[in-house]
Amino acid sequence: MIDLKNIVDAALLESSRNGISVGLCLTFENRSAMKKEATIWQKGRDIWWQDVVPKYSTTCDVEWVDAEDPLFLLYTSGSTGKPKGVVHTTGGYMIYTATTFKYAFDYKDSDIYWCTADCGWITGHSYVTYGPLLNGATVVLYEGVPNYPDSGRCWEIVDKYKVTIFYTAPTLVRSLMRDGNEYVTRHSRKSLRILGSVGEPINPSAWRWFFNVVGDSRCPISDTWWQTETGGFMITPLPGAWPQKPGSATFPFFGVQPVIVDEKGNEIDGECSGYLCVKRSWPGAFRTLYGDHERYETTYFKAFPGYYFSGDGCSRDKDGYYWLTGRVDDVINVSGHRIGTAEVESALVSHPQCAEAAVVGVEHEVKGQGIYAFVTLVDGVPYSEDLRKSLVLVVRNQIGAFAAPDKIHWAPSLPKTRSGKIMRRILRKIASRQLDELGDTSTLADPSVVDQLIALADS
Repeated sequence: MIDLKNIVDAALLESSRNGISVGLCLTFENRSAMKKEATIWQKGRDIWWQDVVPKYSTTCDVEWVDAEDPLFLLYTSGSTGKPKGVVHTTGGYMIYTATTFKYAFDYKDSDIYWCTADCGWITGHSYVTYGPLLNGATVVLYEGVPNYPDSGRCWEIVDKYKVTIFYTAPTLVRSLMRDGNEYVTRHSRKSLRILGSVGEPINPSAWRWFFNVVGDSRCPISDTWWQTETGGFMITPLPGAWPQKPGSATFPFFGVQPVIVDEKGNEIDGECSGYLCVKRSWPGAFRTLYGDHERYETTYFKAFPGYYFSGDGCSRDKDGYYWLTGRVDDVINVSGHRIGTAEVESALVSHPQCAEAAVVGVEHEVKGQGIYAFVTLVDGVPYSEDLRKSLVLVVRNQIGAFAAPDKIHWAPSLPKTRSGKIMRRILRKIASRQLDELGDTSTLADPSVVDQLIALADS
């Protein structure tokens, strides 16, 4: 259980210290988790939801607004540095989420749709709330964790509610893969027809497990690339439209014009690698950063004038398929070789005893940067020197000797935000032994993971 009331209380206290007073805190009583008599209460500010809502009508008149009126403000997670307040507007955003949902998931009126995302981040906004509901979809919402009482919980829900479209994050896929096939195969899952992946590039081994085990080799996977800033899908397969390649986001959505540019901003044609930009605008594009339009221009449009710069690296193969390689700041330069951390992570996770991996660059006196890998093993597998050598060999064989990790750091868990994103800046600080510069860890789902990693740093 996440005790949100205490977290909110602390935030409101900090807010008041900075001269901003909040006069009302509406609190919902969940009797299984938080009872009135055990809740710290500030009289005059805190109000119970159950005491207020029954007094009001269940209907609400439509509020007519302009298409360009702000719809919501959403801050990007701390894993990408100082939070940025992304502003989305009403008309374009809703049209875009409705359209992308309909086509990327081949939505039909008979579908039962389940996205595991928290409504508090962009996936929850776009593809739990706006996109599905604008299409009149039936949506499954789940309040608990996906591995309680055991790792078959998701598939129990799929069978119970006859879910047809299941959209989740690679982090969850890898976590469930780590626990074994038995938790999946003991459930039918016959209702499933479309699977989806969101949040980060899904490595090919996790993609194959998702497709072969969860989807019984019959459910296409919509491996979607997009961002908080884009509002909706930018590069995504359309189910059944094209052959799929494990780990590739496939092709751009209707009207989206992605380009790959070099360090000088020149567009690169054909098979290539470089920086992913977008050439022309699209309906779901964010309009500004709240209170800081100058930062909006500098961050997204200054590096490569005339383009929207995504901040992601990308390659395009000979067939025109797009492969996301991770954030540009997650590119490591080893002896002149530019290596995307996602490539090394994918190689590591292909090892049958590796459940999850996160790779960062560290200073190296000879190579400029070295490769530092945090590795979580499959349950029950002990770490050993032989296993370390085996993991290094997998990377050497799949990518090359230059990509072999200099250090493998055994990690019981990885530091993740509540939306499932790995906070790589914390891993960089641990790898560099800059332990007094870890920064804000308040957005971590489990801050104790950091202490565990520090304790294991020299093992």
